[in-house]
Amino acid sequence: MKKGCLQLHSIHILSTHPTQPQVYFNMLKIKSLDHLVLTVKSIPKTIKFYESILGMESQTFVSPVDPTITRYALKFGVMKLNLHALDSPFKPHAKNPLNGTADLCFLLDDANSSVVGIKGVIDHLNQLEVPIEIGPVERSGANGKIESVYIRDPDENLIEISKYI
Repeated sequence: MKKGCLQLHSIHILSTHPTQPQVYFNMLKIKSLDHLVLTVKSIPKTIKFYESILGMESQTFVSPVDPTITRYALKFGVMKLNLHALDSPFKPHAKNPLNGTADLCFLLDDANSSVVGIKGVIDHLNQLEVPIEIGPVERSGANGKIESVYIRDPDENLIEISKYI
């Protein structure tokens, strides 16, 4: 390095416009998703669907902000879906909380499930008379190719059930 030059580490130059790059120091990095919020018309119907069709575990918890408020969630793997009622969403919430606007992809847990593979998912859904929107189809997941089946939840959210191939 030349005398009088300063070497800076952790500089990131991002450009959304070719003539106006933005410089950031020590860029934030996200590790994973902890939970996602679904705004729903009916918390009981949503819980019944996700428990009986997708094997999630419902949870209730007291709001740390207001102990008089009971909250609801659906746990799966190391993540959860928090549920907000459309008519009284918990604050803070999305700017325009609406039901039926989510498009979610869930990965099949073959190791801890009596349902194995996408063929097994299709058989399971048919047995429970859950209409299949589309599938099986090949898609691109976060870590490679997946095989997927699509269904709708009670709020008409698009639910993709997938397995890496």
